[in-house]
Amino acid sequence: MRKTATFALIVTGLVTLGCGAGSTDKDTASGADTGAAAAKGDDKPKTAKIGEPARDGKFEFTVKTSKCGVRKVGTSMLGAEAQGQFCLITVNVKNIGKEAQMFDGSSQKAYAANGTEYSADSEAALYANKNADTFLNDINPGNQVTGVVVFDIPKNVKLSKLELHDSPFSGGVTVALT
Repeated sequence: MRKTATFALIVTGLVTLGCGAGSTDKDTASGADTGAAAAKGDDKPKTAKIGEPARDGKFEFTVKTSKCGVRKVGTSMLGAEAQGQFCLITVNVKNIGKEAQMFDGSSQKAYAANGTEYSADSEAALYANKNADTFLNDINPGNQVTGVVVFDIPKNVKLSKLELHDSPFSGGVTVALT
């Protein structure tokens, strides 16, 4: 008898958990602010705009400018030529952590409005950054550097957002470009 009662309680508990697993709070799902949600803070990361700081992990990013339509970076002797067009994203990166962290331009992503993802062009970034040695070295806590992340995208494409990461494995933060 005890085994049957215990089994029934376990099954009832699992069914109850299963029924509530997919439920959502209608007010929260619709975007309405509830007192509990406001007290906890917003779980969804905010999308920053150009000029606004946005944090991911140990870095605080501020996108300063976005310039697309660039055909070549570097000098006439040394440089890189775009397959399509270069988009030069000037970004300030501040280390808000407690230990040195390297900014890796290849961990950054750009997106077109249709969701197409573009990776950064590390070679072109070497030519676009006059002081590349400071931009690619470790950034100590409290310090910040400004540099250019370069994306080589088709001529007819316009970027809509960036996804900036403090490391290849971080969740990233979104910055709208439009």
